[in-house]
Amino acid sequence: MAKINHCVLILFLLLSNYSKGQEILPDQKKDLDSILNTATEAFLSYEYQETIKNCGLLINKGTHLKADYYRFVGYDLLGNVYYTTKDSIKARVNLEKGLQIALEIKSDSLIAWSYTNLGSIYSENDKTVTKAIDYFEKSININQRLKNQSQVYLTYINLAWSYLDLNRLEDAFKVLKKANTISESAKISEVNKGFIKFLFGRYYYLKKDLKKAKKYCDEVSEIVDKEDYNDLGKNVYELLINLNLESKNYKEAYTSLEKANFHEEKIAAQEKLEAVEIASAKYNSEVYQKDLEIALKEKKLLDKLIDKSNQIKTIFIIVTIVLLLTLVGFFLLYKSRREYANILKVKNTELLHAKEKAERLTRIKNNFFSTVSHELRTPLYGVIGITSILQEDKELEAHSQNLNSLKFSADYLLALINDVLLLNKMDADALSLEETPFKLNNLIKNITKTFGFTLEQNNNLLSVDIDKNVPNNLIGDSVRLSQILINLIGNAIKFNENGNIWLNIEHVKLTGKGKHRIKFIIRDDGIGIPKEKQATIFDEFIQVENENYSYKGTGLGLPIVKRLLGLYGSKINLISKFGQGSEFSFVIDLTKNENHIDSVSTKGIDDDVLHKNQNNNIHILVVDDNKINQKVTQKILEKHNYISSTANNGEEAIDKIKDSNYSLVLMDINMPKMNGIEATAIIRQFNKDVPIIALTAVELEEMRIKIFNSGMNDIIPKPYDVSQFLSTILRNLNKKPTLN
Repeated sequence: MAKINHCVLILFLLLSNYSKGQEILPDQKKDLDSILNTATEAFLSYEYQETIKNCGLLINKGTHLKADYYRFVGYDLLGNVYYTTKDSIKARVNLEKGLQIALEIKSDSLIAWSYTNLGSIYSENDKTVTKAIDYFEKSININQRLKNQSQVYLTYINLAWSYLDLNRLEDAFKVLKKANTISESAKISEVNKGFIKFLFGRYYYLKKDLKKAKKYCDEVSEIVDKEDYNDLGKNVYELLINLNLESKNYKEAYTSLEKANFHEEKIAAQEKLEAVEIASAKYNSEVYQKDLEIALKEKKLLDKLIDKSNQIKTIFIIVTIVLLLTLVGFFLLYKSRREYANILKVKNTELLHAKEKAERLTRIKNNFFSTVSHELRTPLYGVIGITSILQEDKELEAHSQNLNSLKFSADYLLALINDVLLLNKMDADALSLEETPFKLNNLIKNITKTFGFTLEQNNNLLSVDIDKNVPNNLIGDSVRLSQILINLIGNAIKFNENGNIWLNIEHVKLTGKGKHRIKFIIRDDGIGIPKEKQATIFDEFIQVENENYSYKGTGLGLPIVKRLLGLYGSKINLISKFGQGSEFSFVIDLTKNENHIDSVSTKGIDDDVLHKNQNNNIHILVVDDNKINQKVTQKILEKHNYISSTANNGEEAIDKIKDSNYSLVLMDINMPKMNGIEATAIIRQFNKDVPIIALTAVELEEMRIKIFNSGMNDIIPKPYDVSQFLSTILRNLNKKPTLN
């Protein structure tokens, strides 16, 4: 990938040219320049939070005063902050905003600048290198027209590097020759000339012309040995290691390794300074993972050197025996082995420390996601619950559209949170399929009910056709199947207006293992997907772009579908033609439930069944430390004629259950003083009959075993829908006599 990131300093040298056309007062310009200087100094001092704050001021004031070049600089500097902190998505978003401003004001210099920066971002990903090359070429064309040879030269470095990454050697060679011509006529710094020589060396290395490659690399090494050019030094000495190894110059290879390590340590020291600010905003192990990768790389190289060294030693021993120098030979061999053993011991120790750091950071990340899961879902429970109650209030029918929009927004936010948490669990290999009974028609009914608002909003019609040969009572992971169907149907609705969506469920065959192979087909007559985009839409954060439509979303739906189907040992199939719609399909094997037992989650239960089971003599204790959650739960119970009382924590719940008879207990898990699991364990010591249902906003996979081991009977995840909530209560009430 291209390694030169020269964006910030050169940009500020050019600002005087960009600002000439701005119609702002001197005092206003002085204020904007002050903010820009503060942001620049903060960036160069690695104070990224201060940089982001001042960039925001620069953008806001630049917008208010219509000072477009200051708006451009604000977005461009923000892009560089996020690029430096390894957040390529935010970096790309801000740089593209800067490009849009440059295009609007028709500033060729700023447009070329944006193309170069965006090319640097896209060159970091193997899948987008081609797009990076396109940006670099656009920048070069503009700067050649502007006769800005120094900028052309720097962009040639990135372009040649990208060509070499793609193994397009002849294209790279043409670019390098053009850059060489510029260096003869323009004032180019020694380090940038060094990068071109390094790329010539890399070109000849890939062409297997080791002699020419070493000539260029030796010239570059003379430059970096004189000056402190660590990036260039690291790259050239890493290339020299390979050159010397292939030429069997092992001593020079080891010397190159030491020099590469020297520059690597200098770079690492600089990165450690940057990492202090980065770590406050990011909970991941990227820095430590890099250390781990470096240690592994060094260990692999040392192993290779040791293997080569052992061959040399064997030859040396034979020669010394022939020359009757056995004693000297064994002494040198022993000494050499001790040195390599000591080096290996040190590297193994470093590798162990890096591994321990990575594991500790992973635990911190997992704890963070678990906490975020609970803290985000708990208030969402209140929002969704209260909205659902208000939707049923006939006095608020005039506000039904607003309430529907509020409920949709809350559901969308919940789905987004679930997607991010689900991807995190997949990355940690912490997700597996469960085998529980469920009814297919109830599952499909609940899914179609979920899309009622968006179908109406986009004026779409959803049709469902289930093959009569498909069993209704099945055993499998209904939650993961729902997530797959919801993502595929949701995409079909989102990318379609005034159209149709079809869900067909077909029976394929009965397998040799007695399972039913079932095919799910989701088809629409929407905008379709261009053929060139079909290979990338299953990548994370990728969406189909269409200039006539504006679609919002994270681009996580299809990657989640692909990875969930991987758990089933299946894959997603796509047939699409641009402008004529799309068809997604997949095949999974499910077991028929011969016992016809309903699922643990009985979503979709009919309202008349719920009313038949209501009883004014049923008294339910709601244990929750959150007053809003208590109110929502009690309102739902009250609406369905249940009597309810509340307790604010586990200790209070124990006292109330000792003093009164309750038909059922709804127990929150996370509470102060005593949590729900601890309270349930104590209750089971004196009352083994009362049904206790866990209310939890954390990931079920993390808590399921602990919940059931404590003596609880069932689980209701928060935020829940009313149908699932009441169904779970009814199922547990029917297992014991009603208490009066």
